[in-house]
Amino acid sequence: MLPALADSALLASFAEIALAHVTREYPNKLDHVLNGPADVQVPSALHPLFTGSFDWHSNVHGYWLLATLYRCVPGLPSRTRIQSLFATRFTPARVAGELAYLERPLSATFERPYGWAWLLMLAAELSRHDDPSWSVTLEPLARAFAQRFRDWLPKATYPVRSGTHANTAFAVRLALEYATTCGDDALRDLLCTRTRDWYEKDADCQAWEPGGDDFLSPALVEAECMRRVLEPDEWRDWFARFLPHADECEPSTLFRPAHVSDRSDGRIVHLDGLNLSRAWCWRGVASSLDDRDSRRAIAVEASDRHLKASLPHIAGDYMGEHWLATFALLALLESPHKR
Repeated sequence: MLPALADSALLASFAEIALAHVTREYPNKLDHVLNGPADVQVPSALHPLFTGSFDWHSNVHGYWLLATLYRCVPGLPSRTRIQSLFATRFTPARVAGELAYLERPLSATFERPYGWAWLLMLAAELSRHDDPSWSVTLEPLARAFAQRFRDWLPKATYPVRSGTHANTAFAVRLALEYATTCGDDALRDLLCTRTRDWYEKDADCQAWEPGGDDFLSPALVEAECMRRVLEPDEWRDWFARFLPHADECEPSTLFRPAHVSDRSDGRIVHLDGLNLSRAWCWRGVASSLDDRDSRRAIAVEASDRHLKASLPHIAGDYMGEHWLATFALLALLESPHKR
C-alpha cells in the first residue's frame, strides 16, 4: 500500500491525468530510424500498443502508473476504466507489433536504456497483480528488453552520468526491479556487477548539477542505484565516501529544489521531474540510514522540500502533464522510514 502522504484524491488525479494521455496519439515525438519510404508511418502503425503520451517511453510509464494505482489504491474511482483500457490495449497482437518494430534494421538502440528500463518496470508491476493475464501478455516484450540489457551491458565500458534519458544508474535501478521481482537471477547478477564496476570507487561527489534540462540527479540516482546493489552496511560506508559532507548539506545544490522558469517548455519543465526524482532518491536515502544518524532527518527534509516545489505542478501544460505524475508516484511509493 502507499504511504499516508499519498492521499486518495491526489492519486485519483494522477490516474485521470494518465488516462487522458496514454491513448492520445498527437503530438508525438518518435525515436524512429527511416530505412526507406515504407517506414514513413503514423505512430499508431509503428507502435500498436505504446502509441500515446507524446513519446514511447512516457506511454510505457503512463501504463506503469495506471497499473500501480489499480493494484495499490482500494476504491480508485477510475478502476473500471483502467481495467477496460488494459483489456483493450494489452493483447498478443499489439505486443507482437511492438516486437516486430524491435526487429527492424537499425533498431538495436531504440529507447536505450530509459525506455528499456521502464518496460521492465511495467512488467515487474504487472507480475504483482492477482490476475496474471496482462503480465503473461507482456512477457515476450519484457524478455526481449531483458535480452537487450544482457547484450549491451558487457560492452558498456563507461557509465552515462547525464541527468536525462541516457543515465545508466536510473536504468539499472528500474531493471533491477524486474530482475528481482520476476526472478531473472542472471540479469540481476549482471546488473549488480556492472553497477559495482561503474560506481563502487566513486567518492567526494562534486554534484555539478542541475543542467538546464535535467530530470534526474546524476549524483542522487547513483546513490539510489547503489543502495539497491550493495548490502546495507556496505552501502552506508559507500555513501559516507560518496557524499562526505551530507551532514552539512553539501553539495548545497542537491538540497535545493531547481527553479522551473517555463512549464510550457518541454525541456525546462524537466526540472520539475528533477525535483520529484530527487525527492524519490532522498526518501530512499533516509530509509537506509540509522534513526540516530543526523543525515536521516536532513534527507527527509530535502525530500519534502523537493516534493513541495513540484508536486503542485503535475498538471497544467501537456509538456509536463504527459509524464510528471509518474515521477511523483515514484517518490510517494518510497517510504522514508527505515526498513
